[in-house]
Amino acid sequence: MPDVSPDFKPFAFKEWQVICDALESGEQSIILRKGGISEGKHGFQWLHDRFFLFPTFFHEQSAQVKPDADGNPRTFRPERAGGEEIEIRLFAETLETRHLTDWDEIRALAPEHLWTEQVIRDRYEWGDEERGIGLARLKVWKLPEPWVLEDRKAFGGCRSWIGLPADEHPDLPGLLAGAEPV
Repeated sequence: MPDVSPDFKPFAFKEWQVICDALESGEQSIILRKGGISEGKHGFQWLHDRFFLFPTFFHEQSAQVKPDADGNPRTFRPERAGGEEIEIRLFAETLETRHLTDWDEIRALAPEHLWTEQVIRDRYEWGDEERGIGLARLKVWKLPEPWVLEDRKAFGGCRSWIGLPADEHPDLPGLLAGAEPV
């Protein structure tokens, strides 16, 4: 069960749906992030150490992730294809966060994630600041039932973190108490 305080405010980290699926299955254990256009003047930061994973679809492209174990292109499940509702199925805790600047160290992480080397290279080199990328090593829990939210404008934009409406789940502590580690 995730360890959260009674005054826990639910935040979510926006990530591609296919990456959320890989975290759920245990196929992936880290997140590498450079940040979105709307991250602010300080750029991307690991702002929260406990958060929900918010599956996104806007930037998701199958060409940017490695094929599955059988060599087939990854498919995106239609039941998670976006639309008027967002299905949140995962909660995560950061075990480690760092800013990586050594390309060889970053390349050595390839077995721990689905992104292609080119995607990671593009993120590593993006922007005017120093080359690098943020790493978070995660512990992930699957919720006993999805937290389904109506999509809204506040969830949009090219940013990594969003606040979630705690008042829209009747038993948020109960939801987290029933979560199982993946």
